[in-house]
Amino acid sequence: MMHLDPAAPAPAQPRPFYHHLYVQVIAAITLGAAIGHFYPDLGVALKPLGDGFIKLVKMIISPVIFLTIVTGLAGMGSLRGVGSVVWKSMSYFLFFSTFALVVGLIVANVVQPGAGMNIDPATLDGSKVSEYASKAHETTLTGFVLDVIPTTFTSAFVEGNILQVLFIAILFGIGLILVGEKARPVITLFEAASHVVFRVVDILMKAAPIGALGAFAFTIGKYGVGAIINLAALVGTFYLTSALFIIVVLGAVCALNGFSIFRLISYLKAEILLVLGTSSSESALPSLMEKMEKAGCARPVVGLVVPTGYSFNLDGTNIYMTLAALFIAQATNTDLSLQQQVLLLLVAMLSSKGAAGVTGAGFITLAATLSVVPTVPIAGMAIILGVDRFMSECRSITNFIGNAVATVIVSRWEGALDRRAFDAALQGGAADRPVAPLGDLHAPAGLQLGEASAD
Repeated sequence: MMHLDPAAPAPAQPRPFYHHLYVQVIAAITLGAAIGHFYPDLGVALKPLGDGFIKLVKMIISPVIFLTIVTGLAGMGSLRGVGSVVWKSMSYFLFFSTFALVVGLIVANVVQPGAGMNIDPATLDGSKVSEYASKAHETTLTGFVLDVIPTTFTSAFVEGNILQVLFIAILFGIGLILVGEKARPVITLFEAASHVVFRVVDILMKAAPIGALGAFAFTIGKYGVGAIINLAALVGTFYLTSALFIIVVLGAVCALNGFSIFRLISYLKAEILLVLGTSSSESALPSLMEKMEKAGCARPVVGLVVPTGYSFNLDGTNIYMTLAALFIAQATNTDLSLQQQVLLLLVAMLSSKGAAGVTGAGFITLAATLSVVPTVPIAGMAIILGVDRFMSECRSITNFIGNAVATVIVSRWEGALDRRAFDAALQGGAADRPVAPLGDLHAPAGLQLGEASAD
């Protein structure tokens, strides 16, 4: 007869399905879509719920980035590892961002979603896109570089500028490395603070379903499903191209590095649904950083790759830019030679960096690109203005997944990926665990940046 040890802990009971964040977000999106469709005025009125949640998340993004990077760099102990992570991540970003632009260009030429619309540019109301065009002129590459430097140390946090916070955090982390052992009390304080901040993130995520409901109800109520039907060729082509980019291109990268893109997507399903509901990848940034650490990616790599990728690794935005630009050209019967298309691609490469971190960057960078390549009428952007909100959701999801993949790949290249923790997370063992203790938030014991990890 088997005797149970009364001192042994009781086995953990599985949580009810409705306690999972992704289930709650799915229900919220479904309810929001129904409200927006059947009661559009109410759907539009619910917009503050989505805006409020996004503001809550943006409130915590700056401290999450700063504390993660500072404590991560301090734990590296040397500047060589910092340079290695930055060089490898930027090389990855440059290659795949450019590849995404090329993919959009090729698909637009093959599918030609705008062909046959025969729209006269003179009949378009250019005033609708004038605001975006003016913002595009303000986002020059030189202005972008100078804007990375904050006016004061605290202004970056006050304004919530991700790149400025990243810049300060890297400088501060390097300072801690150079000071050495005397900086230990500061590092200990920041580690304790990071534990508190990630708990706050967990609290804020409880409101995610409410934010998703409000944002999605507003989108459907304001623009209606009919807006998609009118430009179904463009929307469908963009969604299909983005899906193929994730499954084929990023999927191949994942397979070559020994894991499945589908398992990674499953691991991040709650965050992806949140991005879908809010049309903002920023809404899931803190949660992404937390989950990538839980999945075995070293904190210094997560801290450097994720925030930088949110500005420089915009696969979805880049696919959209070339695809939408050629759609406008086709819809207005504007012929573009191969040389003009190559010029368009090169300009898009620069303008996408110039507007990095700007709200509504997809539409703004498209305006910036068309203003430099005057062959395509910038007023033609009015054609796609009505469905841009629906495409912004796809842009955000593609950008989000692309940055998750980049974090894993760069971690593996740096020998800073705990493969056992990563495999356990993708198998479902770590997806819903609470925040790891402070000692577990760094690279696994015995695994230093630059050393090879076992695959």
